[in-house]
Amino acid sequence: MSPRPRTIDDAEILAATARVIERVGPANLTLALVAKEVGLAPATLVQRFGSKRELLLALARSGGGETAAFVERLREEHGSPLAAAREFVLCFAALARSPEEMANHLAFLQMDLTDPAFHRITLDLFKDHQQSLERLLREAVKAGELARCETRRIARTLLALASGSLLHWAIYRTGNARDWLARDVETVLGPHLKG
Repeated sequence: MSPRPRTIDDAEILAATARVIERVGPANLTLALVAKEVGLAPATLVQRFGSKRELLLALARSGGGETAAFVERLREEHGSPLAAAREFVLCFAALARSPEEMANHLAFLQMDLTDPAFHRITLDLFKDHQQSLERLLREAVKAGELARCETRRIARTLLALASGSLLHWAIYRTGNARDWLARDVETVLGPHLKG
């Protein structure tokens, strides 16, 4: 007898897990909440992932390896490396649709900083982000959109800026996070623009 086919794949479960974290944070996340979100029995999640920790690790791992494809989509959509670089940084505003959601993402980041297994995954992801953004900025220099500059330092600054800017937005709560972040991104890029 062959095993029953999966009606809901792991990617759907991980997406549901992310939605639950956005609402309640990682500490209050339960397998029962995720199961309800995705329409499965909690026992099915235990069977597939083993525990809440393993489900959260699977979620953390699911973000890796997709940066190159995401950057390629940005290149196609925006037509210029500088526009793609801007949009790459601005995509982080999706983590802050509300101050509460931002707080829940910060709670997940606490796990990333304190748990070695989560930290390894996050470190690789952050390195991937920096390298991808740096490549876009180098392309923008070659395309004449940016003056010659230290693209590595600017990429690092923009990614650090994204984290800090979104935290400030969550505190000040003025306008929306994307517009807040966009102003800060332009402050960093402005002196390097050509034309």
